[in-house]
Amino acid sequence: MLDRIDGNGVRTVIVESADRFARKMLTAELGILLLGSRGVTLMTAAGENLTDTDDEMRVAFRQMAMTFAQLEKTRLVKKLKAARDRASQKAGRRIEGRKGHTRGNPELVQLATSIWKEGNTLLATSAVLAERGYVTAKGKPFSAAQVKRLVETD
Repeated sequence: MLDRIDGNGVRTVIVESADRFARKMLTAELGILLLGSRGVTLMTAAGENLTDTDDEMRVAFRQMAMTFAQLEKTRLVKKLKAARDRASQKAGRRIEGRKGHTRGNPELVQLATSIWKEGNTLLATSAVLAERGYVTAKGKPFSAAQVKRLVETD
């Protein structure tokens, strides 16, 4: 964002709220200082000027609000992880996210492993898989790192 601001003359940045500007209070404060030093005003959608540092009480309250927002975010992430872990333990399997190719497509794993064990490089294995219709969700051939994960699973 700073590179774009320097290059195109932006003088005002608007964010939804102070706690949405950055995930951590220290990062937000450094960002506000950097914007202010460039002559850029950082405003919230409610009209609060975050780069106005004339009133020390306003700065202190902004920092306290960001600290509590950071605390609440950390607590929420911890609670959600604990709930996922409990549900996974109860189900006896991972319940979150999309299944990876190694778990959702054993045929692909076997094919990739057999092609690779024939002496092909990881990229050559990816090319053969693509020829046979096995590509990523975006329709691109697998990267060498993806093929490596596939063949190491078997």
